[in-house]
Amino acid sequence: MPGFIIQSENLLWLEFLLRFVFAIIIGFALGVERQIRLKIAGIRIHVVVAAGSALFTIVSLYGFGSDASRVAAQVVTGIGFIGAGMIMHRHTAVHGLTSAAGIWLTAAVAMTVGAGMYWVALCATVLTILIQLFLHLPLRLFKEKHQNEIMICFKSPTDDCPQIIKNLFGITRFTEFKAERVDGELIYTAVIHTRKQVDATFVTNTINNYDYIISIEKSESDR
Repeated sequence: MPGFIIQSENLLWLEFLLRFVFAIIIGFALGVERQIRLKIAGIRIHVVVAAGSALFTIVSLYGFGSDASRVAAQVVTGIGFIGAGMIMHRHTAVHGLTSAAGIWLTAAVAMTVGAGMYWVALCATVLTILIQLFLHLPLRLFKEKHQNEIMICFKSPTDDCPQIIKNLFGITRFTEFKAERVDGELIYTAVIHTRKQVDATFVTNTINNYDYIISIEKSESDR
């Protein structure tokens, strides 16, 4: 009988270890897609969040007996603080929202692993990755709803320069506009939101063709 008890305890500890490792694999899989897109939350943070969430869930279920839900609830609160730290507000755009939501989902999936619901966690991971890949397909449906945030600096030798820039980016107004004097020369800085595809070739050609445009900076969205 003592040998049987020891063997059962060993099997239980082995299952805990497998849950922990499985949660790390889940976190890695979810983090790869974000890392490939060079987002602020990559593989490492997804792995750490998944491992921590799974471990807290295991401890809450098997370490505190009847009061397991309290620890799990605190994990959700803690992940909320981490996600809030990723969200940045720049000008009129919000960045990091998708990464924060991804961390929140990673914690939820890892908690599912910690509770021993392996198939639910696996299906949720696969579906999440497939949804992310689908939403990044170059479909017209997604492109029309996505706007690029552009910061452009320019000189204005003529009064029609601002209107030329608006026409160039297909907009009717600037989101933000300011002017400052630099070395005795008046420099304008404007923030715009456009659906026009702004890539390296477009930026290079625009700066070369319009000598009064000083720089064009594109803010990356967090899709």
